[in-house]
Amino acid sequence: MIVSVIIPCYNVAAHIEKVITNLPAEIDYIITVNDRSPDESESILLHLQKENKKIIYLKHEVNQGVGGAMLTGFKKSLELNCDITIKMDGDDQMDPSYIPALLKPLLENTADFTKGNRFRDLNALKSMPLGRRIGNLGLSFLIKGASGYWNIFDPTNGYFAIKNDVLQSFNFKQIHKRYFFESSVLIELYHVGAVVQDVPMKARYGSEVSGLSKTKTLIEFPPKLILAFFRRIILKYFLYEFNIASLFILSGLPLFLFGIIYGIVMYIKYASAFIPAPTGTVVIPTMLIILGFQLLLAAANYDITNYPKR
Repeated sequence: MIVSVIIPCYNVAAHIEKVITNLPAEIDYIITVNDRSPDESESILLHLQKENKKIIYLKHEVNQGVGGAMLTGFKKSLELNCDITIKMDGDDQMDPSYIPALLKPLLENTADFTKGNRFRDLNALKSMPLGRRIGNLGLSFLIKGASGYWNIFDPTNGYFAIKNDVLQSFNFKQIHKRYFFESSVLIELYHVGAVVQDVPMKARYGSEVSGLSKTKTLIEFPPKLILAFFRRIILKYFLYEFNIASLFILSGLPLFLFGIIYGIVMYIKYASAFIPAPTGTVVIPTMLIILGFQLLLAAANYDITNYPKR
C-alpha cells in the first residue's frame, strides 16, 4: 500500500518544516506544491528535500490557488502509482496524528474517501462566534444538497484521504482551482459513486488569518452550489437513472409551480376588481400547492436516504 501526502504551499514558511517533520513514518511520498509562494517556502522545501528523500518538490510559475496546487499533486500521485492520497495544509492546522484514522476506513474498504469533521468537537463549537456558526451551518446545508452527501458534516473541511482508483475516475475539469475546491471534490465524488465517511477530530487553529473572504463566500458559493444541485438532480434522476424520485419530481414540480402561479393570477384578478374570490378559486391552487409540495418532499426524502453507501 503506497500512501502519498500532498501539501499545497503558499506563505507557509513558518510552519512547513514542522508539518513535514511530524508526518508518520508510513507515508511513502510527501508531494509539496509551491504555489508561487512569495515567502521563504521554496528555500526551506529544497533544504528539506536534501535531507528527506520522500519529499517531492513541485513548483507553479503562476499562482493557481489551493485547488490548482492539489490538481498538480493529484496528477503526481497518480504518476507515482500511489494507492491512497492524503491532503494536508502546510499551516500546521491539521493534526497528523489523525492520519491513521483517515486511512483505516479506506484500508478496510468501508469508504473511498474520508474527511475530517470538526463539528464533533463541542468545545470548538462553543468558542466559535454565533455568526460564523450559523454561516457554517447554512453553507454546509447547501453543500450537502449540491453534493448529495446528506450524511456528512463539516463538508468544507480540507483534511481528507482518497483512494487513487477513485481519483482516476475524476473529471479534473470539474474541480475548482480556488476556494471552492473542497466542495467541488465532494460534488465530483458523488458523480463517480464514491462512499464518503467522516472522521471526528478536534479543531486546531493557529495564528494565520483565513484568506477566504466572508463576502466572497456569500456571493460566489451559493450560485455555484445551486447550479451543482440542479446538475446533480438532472444527471442522477433523468439521465443516469429513472426511479420513483424522478416521478415525484416530474409530477410534483409542475403541480407546485402551477398552483403558485394560478393562485397569484387569481388573487390579482379578484383583488383588483375588489370582489371576493369564489371558494373553488381559492381551494384549487391551495390543493395543487399542497399536493405538489408533498410529492417534492417525497423526492427529497428519497434523495437524502440514497447517498452512496456500502
